[in-house]
Amino acid sequence: MSESLIFTLAPEPEEDARELGRLLFAGPVDFLKGVVAMSGLPPADRLEVCFAGRSNVGKSSLINALTNRKNLARASNTPGRTQEINFFLLGEERYLVDLPGYGYAEAPLHIVAKWQALLKSYLAGRANLRRVFVLVDSRHGVKDVDEEILKRLDRSAVTFQVVLTKVDKISAADKLAVIEQVKGALAKHVAAYPEIIVTSSEKGEGIETLRAIIATMQ
Repeated sequence: MSESLIFTLAPEPEEDARELGRLLFAGPVDFLKGVVAMSGLPPADRLEVCFAGRSNVGKSSLINALTNRKNLARASNTPGRTQEINFFLLGEERYLVDLPGYGYAEAPLHIVAKWQALLKSYLAGRANLRRVFVLVDSRHGVKDVDEEILKRLDRSAVTFQVVLTKVDKISAADKLAVIEQVKGALAKHVAAYPEIIVTSSEKGEGIETLRAIIATMQ
């Protein structure tokens, strides 16, 4: 996107979209498989959205909140522990994909290299991937480690949308400041979707909005 593009907060969904989101995530959401190599990817026969974020950004908590399931995406206190691309069946027409947390604070270098190669291949070669939701901790904003994956998404021509997490952990003033910081960071990225989603998995903020966006995606 160019610097002239205006980045805004995602609006509250219309009632029809809200209901579509509710129905989609109230239906079946089942773990399909964990993938460690491109050869293991399931058929690209349905619309696909995926979630990415640095370790401990709250990705598992967000996925669990979206799906109303406590342990669908298992959280880990050890950064970099999840080493697979995890595929979930979301209804009959969508895949929900959970990417390994990046940052790799506790991971050996050879593991990091393997993950990066798999991530690069996946993002460049998945034609049915409609959008990557990049989670950013609202307490920290966009950091250098986030910039790395945003640049990779630019190069892969994959549309991404930033989801701010843990907004209940910061003050109203800090919330306004981090939103402005994120807007400035996104202006540098051609693949950035111009709406930012603000969420709290604990309080439920933004969950219906995110469900509606996924449910109405074509």
